[in-house]
Amino acid sequence: MKLDAIGLPPVEQVGYVVRDLDAALALYGPLFGPFVTMETTTKGASYRGRTCDVTLKLAIALSGDTEIELIQWVDGESPHKEFIDQGREGIHHIRFGFDGGEEMQAAMDKLAAHGFRPIWDYRSPESSYAYLEHETQRGLLLELLTMAPEVAAGYRAWLAGVRRGGEG
Repeated sequence: MKLDAIGLPPVEQVGYVVRDLDAALALYGPLFGPFVTMETTTKGASYRGRTCDVTLKLAIALSGDTEIELIQWVDGESPHKEFIDQGREGIHHIRFGFDGGEEMQAAMDKLAAHGFRPIWDYRSPESSYAYLEHETQRGLLLELLTMAPEVAAGYRAWLAGVRRGGEG
């Protein structure tokens, strides 16, 4: 099955899970940099049916119009911790963006018909995301994301700063 047959928008991000963000920045910086780094905590996400919190260190760069995200798990439960606990490191997910929650839900419904199910889900008025895995292959996840219009506008402005090599 090809994902474009489902009608997903173009990939907007490739996410890599890494054990050591500083080492990954040294490795990937010359290829994709400059990166902007931050630490973030998500509270109240649903992960494999449980409500959980997670803290992650992130680094974001752009390759053309595609975001490159490096992710180091710090604390809590998430697919990123599961990936590391499995002894893995590298490409973890690809992200698709949607203009609204209804559009994102329609894509989730289409993907469910092809064997994808959400394993990590977060909903708020500002943004919502879901990570989906395929029933036959644990590994590369799909992330679906939507942001409120004002949040999306701020994010695009921040990305323009990243593109210029600044702090966003």
